[in-house]
Amino acid sequence: MRAREVGMYRTLLSVDALQKDYSPQAWVIFDCRFDLADVTKGHQLYKEGHIPAAQFMDLEQDLSSPVTPTTGRHPLPDLEQLKDKLGRAGVTANTQVIAYDDCGGAMAARLWWLLRFIGHEAVAVLEGGYPAWIQQCGEVTTNVLLPVKTVYQENIVGGNDGMPVISSEELQRQLASVQLVDARATPRFKGEVEPIDSVAGHIPGALNRPFQDNLTVSGVFKPAEELAEEWSLLVNTDLPVVHMCGSGVTACLNILAMAHAGLGNSVLYVGSWSEWIQDKSRPIAPV
Repeated sequence: MRAREVGMYRTLLSVDALQKDYSPQAWVIFDCRFDLADVTKGHQLYKEGHIPAAQFMDLEQDLSSPVTPTTGRHPLPDLEQLKDKLGRAGVTANTQVIAYDDCGGAMAARLWWLLRFIGHEAVAVLEGGYPAWIQQCGEVTTNVLLPVKTVYQENIVGGNDGMPVISSEELQRQLASVQLVDARATPRFKGEVEPIDSVAGHIPGALNRPFQDNLTVSGVFKPAEELAEEWSLLVNTDLPVVHMCGSGVTACLNILAMAHAGLGNSVLYVGSWSEWIQDKSRPIAPV
């Protein structure tokens, strides 16, 4: 397969594009499958079969830091440790990175966002993920790649690629004026069910845009023009939009959808609902 000669993939790419453009010298693929209900399942699925040359990135071990009493369930990882892991995986500042999962991009988008956060532009999520790869008869292997250790050369600290974050304290101060979009499923947003966190409900003033609304029934992203229209009907895309979910993971898919639609101004509330409820003084919308 030949390498892509012009440009780079920055949001999404298709299975066809991956098969056509993949270059083992210039690309690194990460399997990001993860199950919130069974944290060992993703790695098990990876060992049972994955896209050739793909390496595993675990949401909790690699893409998050340990939980504390004041954080949400998936705090951001230490950036220097993340860069070290990327380097050990063969990533340099010039590498095209591809991330995939088996849930429409909900987990892979976390790695996409983190790489963009540290200033790495050449990163994209595989459209349809592993199911699409299998459906299109992509090759599968159980071999675990052991790349030669490299040094990740990117020294950008973070936030310099238009991927800002907001803290719980900042959000609480700005709550009356901020555009806040919650990516959780509507029953959780409304507080009708809460299978994970200790408190049900949502932050007052938040709008609900379940991350699945960005996808078609086949699990791939809607066309960019359609996404741009839908988001423009929901929020003022000329102003900052703060994205949240349960723990700052699936909110990244809403950010990815906006980026794919050509819309910027996205801010991630990393702590999200699971951090917001740690302080009982913070307001909660009536259930």
